[in-house]
Amino acid sequence: MTEDITALAAQVRQFSDRAAITELCDRYVLHLDKDRHNDDWFGAVFTDDCHLTFPMGEYKGFDGLAAFQQMARKTFETTHHIGSNYTIELDGDHADVRAHLTAVHVKRSAEPAAHFDIGGHYEAVAVRTPAGWRIRRFVFDLVWAAGDPNLRHS
Repeated sequence: MTEDITALAAQVRQFSDRAAITELCDRYVLHLDKDRHNDDWFGAVFTDDCHLTFPMGEYKGFDGLAAFQQMARKTFETTHHIGSNYTIELDGDHADVRAHLTAVHVKRSAEPAAHFDIGGHYEAVAVRTPAGWRIRRFVFDLVWAAGDPNLRHS
């Protein structure tokens, strides 16, 4: 009976961790769109030593995140990100995450129809912290881009 309870407790923890990590990934894309004009949300998603890699560069720590967000604020009026298809491999207080990400970026001072869209997938490392699961490493792999080519590198 004790073995059954121990096994059940392990299953519950695994389900709980998967739900928390999925919510973390959703929280990230929600903040990218909803809270794009402030940086107060970084600690709710990332560790302070985070490392993000995108096709346009690498960003480290909260200072790097702030620089990345400032670039997006200067370039885009608004964005719309969607994350999906989460694959989560748990190993204690560490998790490897793979997911799909699509985004629409509307250029500042452009007609709403003038935008570019991207799609790809990311791999992330999440760690359990005293505040809950947080992303320590994030690598985005761009698979496709469509729309106004003048917006891609502005």
